[in-house]
Amino acid sequence: MKKLLSILILIMIILAISANLVFAEGETPTQPKLDTGDTAWMIVATALVMLMTVPGLALFYGGLAKKKDVLNTIAMSFVTYCLVSFLWVLYGYSLTFSGDMAGIIGYLDKAFLSGVKVESLQGTIPEVLFSIFQLTFAAITVALISGAYIERMKFSAWVVFSILWMSFVYVPVAHWVWGGGFLAKMGALDFAGGTVVHINAGIAALVGVLILGKRKNTLLVPNNLTLVAIGAAVLWFGWFGFNAGSAAASNGLAAQSFINTNTATAVAALAWMFTEWAVTKKPTVLGLASGMIAGLVAITPAAGFVNIIGSIIIGAVAGFICYFSVTAMKPKIGYDDALDVFGIHGVAGILGAILTGVFADPAINEAGKGLLYGNPGQLWTQTLAVLVTIVYTAIMTALIFLALRIFMKVRVSEEDEIAGLDASQHSERAYNL
Repeated sequence: MKKLLSILILIMIILAISANLVFAEGETPTQPKLDTGDTAWMIVATALVMLMTVPGLALFYGGLAKKKDVLNTIAMSFVTYCLVSFLWVLYGYSLTFSGDMAGIIGYLDKAFLSGVKVESLQGTIPEVLFSIFQLTFAAITVALISGAYIERMKFSAWVVFSILWMSFVYVPVAHWVWGGGFLAKMGALDFAGGTVVHINAGIAALVGVLILGKRKNTLLVPNNLTLVAIGAAVLWFGWFGFNAGSAAASNGLAAQSFINTNTATAVAALAWMFTEWAVTKKPTVLGLASGMIAGLVAITPAAGFVNIIGSIIIGAVAGFICYFSVTAMKPKIGYDDALDVFGIHGVAGILGAILTGVFADPAINEAGKGLLYGNPGQLWTQTLAVLVTIVYTAIMTALIFLALRIFMKVRVSEEDEIAGLDASQHSERAYNL
């Protein structure tokens, strides 16, 4: 009996030790491992977002500009991509994604990508790949603004503006939302750039044109609608990397973001076209292209949070509202936003960010739960994030312009504007026919 009791006690001790070992193993956090599928997809997604700026945005804006300003318009997108590519690795990535200082900005410990080694991971992908993916977002955000300023801003002033605006506007806002800043801590949802990219660029566009003043000829008569259509198509294609890539993995969320992006864009293009058709009796290619962009913009913050019904509603609202923001609101207020950066990117960005707070479906992404799914507070959080972005961007953009005007001429002379910026700024012309 004593032997049996001893054996039972020994077995219980062994089981207890085994259970403790298993429990301890369960508590040990698993180290993230490189996933080659995720890495391959993110390399493709990064290349797609790069394609959005050059040549996508450059062609889209270039085709919309006057014939005498085509090259200058394209050059603004090209030089922006080059500048941001350098500044991002210099300090932009570090200040955006390296830690958090009081919810406002990151640190400089990853300047020049210091410490970002070949084996360093961000989730399941190399950190260096994550950094260049984010670089492409920074570049297109700054380049988007140029569409409002074309045909009147000195190229040298645009170069300096791009450097200052990326440093003092884009980097802080991106940190607030994506880098662990105060908006992220508050619970603001922005899957791929409603606040960080589109509201940011749209407000900067509006403030800038109010300071720059109107062009001598404010008519929008595209010099080459074929380029506009090609540019819009390239943007749509690249936007799949923009939105689906923001899942940072090759998974179901990326696929959902992909179909949400495509659906909202198609619906917005149709909404714009049918609205224009009803008002003017003619559907235009420019209208279709503009509706596409409005849909792409509006679904961007919501792409990884809403279901297919949400994407349809967001696209329809964006196409309808943005048509009137461009054709009715701009003429009534009287600002000269040359290529409707605020009317499309700003307005659709605001719509998309707020509607994310309504339609965010936890069945799609457990990180987001909107008004329709029992969380009315999310709508207030989204609205507050939009207001914070608008106020900060407006103030900082105005300060940057005021500083520029102290040290250099920002606007070309009347003679250069009449002659065209291709000749006056670059000594070139787009069409040698």
